[in-house]
Amino acid sequence: MSIETQPRSVSQTEQYEKCAWRFYLQRVERVTPTPAAWSHHGTAFHSAAEAFERSDRTMSAEEAVEIFSDQYEDMTNAALDREPDTDRWLSAGRYSGGEDIERRYVLGQQQTAYYVNWAKENGPSIWKTPEGEPALELYFLVELGGITVRGYIDQLVTVKDAVRPRDLKTGSTKSRFQLQTYGIAVRELYGVEVNDADWYLAKDGRLSRPVKLDQVTADELGERYAAMDAGVKAGDFPASPGYDCNFCDVAHACFFSQKT
Repeated sequence: MSIETQPRSVSQTEQYEKCAWRFYLQRVERVTPTPAAWSHHGTAFHSAAEAFERSDRTMSAEEAVEIFSDQYEDMTNAALDREPDTDRWLSAGRYSGGEDIERRYVLGQQQTAYYVNWAKENGPSIWKTPEGEPALELYFLVELGGITVRGYIDQLVTVKDAVRPRDLKTGSTKSRFQLQTYGIAVRELYGVEVNDADWYLAKDGRLSRPVKLDQVTADELGERYAAMDAGVKAGDFPASPGYDCNFCDVAHACFFSQKT
């Protein structure tokens, strides 16, 4: 399916709004991205957390950590096969690519173990769909502003008499637009009450404050998706060079890049 006709998503829309040229390089030209350990960290943590929740929270911390470790190692080794020079990897802060790989392996193990213990003690019930399935990595497909939008919700939890979307974060970037989209999608698909949403912040081992969703309308969100969709179909991909070029995984193929 071509990029012009495929359903839209939160990540597509926010990427296009932030730098449409990056969108073009990554999703149209399909430039091979520069690897980054933070991506493997996040994916492996999500997999471990999902497996733990699907076990009805019977899985031990050690078992969950093993899932994290195995996936992190597999993803990292595959990326090293493609790019063995870790100095060329993207990394955060003062760390080199190699140092970031090693520290995130340990950090992710610690965060996974903490999540298991936290959830067993504090975590609310995972909501179940009408089919009786736990709402984990829950796929949705809805129409907003005349645009088909799809995505996956990390978790839906039960809070009092309402359902709350929850996004698991290993990094610091948080998206209200993402939570707002989740809220509208859950209301439309399941007809349940959704008043707010939150993030589980693995860096801090806690929940964020709830983000109110009761004032957000499908029409408001639909305008953003429609504007992004129109730009892509028109072939309009303006570049937005700046500080974020330092964290762009396709900057190596971009002649607008201001990466230092």
